[in-house]
Amino acid sequence: MANRISPPRNVLLIKGYSAGIGDLLRSSAAWRVMRDAWPDARFHLWFLTQEPGYGSEQLIRRHHLISSFHVSDKRTRGWAGWKKLLADGKMLAREHQPDLILDFEANGLRTSLLSRWLAFWSKGRTVGIAQAPFRGWFYSQSAPSTRAYAKARNLTDALEFCHRDFVVLAALGLERNGTPIELQETSEGRDFRLSLMRELGGSTAPRLMGLNIGCGTQGAESKRPRMELLVPLVRELQQKHGFGLVLTGAPNEAEINREFCKKLDSKGLVVDLAGRTNMLQLTGAIAACQLYISSDSGPYHMAVGLRVPTLALFNSPNAGHYHYHPWIECLVAPDERSLPACLAAVGRLLQG
Repeated sequence: MANRISPPRNVLLIKGYSAGIGDLLRSSAAWRVMRDAWPDARFHLWFLTQEPGYGSEQLIRRHHLISSFHVSDKRTRGWAGWKKLLADGKMLAREHQPDLILDFEANGLRTSLLSRWLAFWSKGRTVGIAQAPFRGWFYSQSAPSTRAYAKARNLTDALEFCHRDFVVLAALGLERNGTPIELQETSEGRDFRLSLMRELGGSTAPRLMGLNIGCGTQGAESKRPRMELLVPLVRELQQKHGFGLVLTGAPNEAEINREFCKKLDSKGLVVDLAGRTNMLQLTGAIAACQLYISSDSGPYHMAVGLRVPTLALFNSPNAGHYHYHPWIECLVAPDERSLPACLAAVGRLLQG
């Protein structure tokens, strides 16, 4: 049962999921709800990962809703791994003195035990998810299971990712109520955007459309939209709206961008930024666009957070990765037969 608490001063958030930018950024909806509920509190994110040093850390460390961001490597097994995590937890408890500790992970004992460890050193209150029998014993207060949370709100069991952080918050009476994820353009992003616009002609630069083919991570190539769809889609949008095209991408996505440019053979403006931006600068590259088209990848979530009109293309249904807001259209568009639906979606976005 939900139980409102006195406004905390320092809140320590524990997460241990994927280091992908989308997976971390989707937590920002919960951060916003907590900040609105407790405007004077400071929020400290402790992220346990098997991918330390991942590019998303650079962006999340600068997120405007987070006061501090700490990363611990959870790859080491056995007592050596636990010794390091316990030392990190003790350090965080002493440094931030959290009076509220939120374990956002629904499964496993690692974060449950670390919650109790943090509480021992800080005397803070712990809240977690009673997903399995006896798991609630580790917390001062327990949230319902993800299935119970979904059922009570008429949601599917396959929760859209943003909702997953609200399972634990339900124990505190905090609800999502449609809150979107959010991201702000960084100072590095602003500088990059202004430099890019000067390079493209300043006040005479064309309106820009961004395209992130993406999915260069090993094993994720199947998420890339088909060239048979992307080429006619971009070509028609350039001809109809006069868009200049900005291709974004990581260094290992430069090859797919070159392949696309060769097939597009555009007479309009095309700028390939693959490998030219870090995560902080990418906020500016995306913010420069009046329309952004992306595969199911990190920049898609960044564009949604920046509230840039975004068309997200999926090769197969993946409801857990969709966003539902006026500035985003998510389409399952596996081949060229989806072109009319894509053009209609872009029309709605540009009208909006």
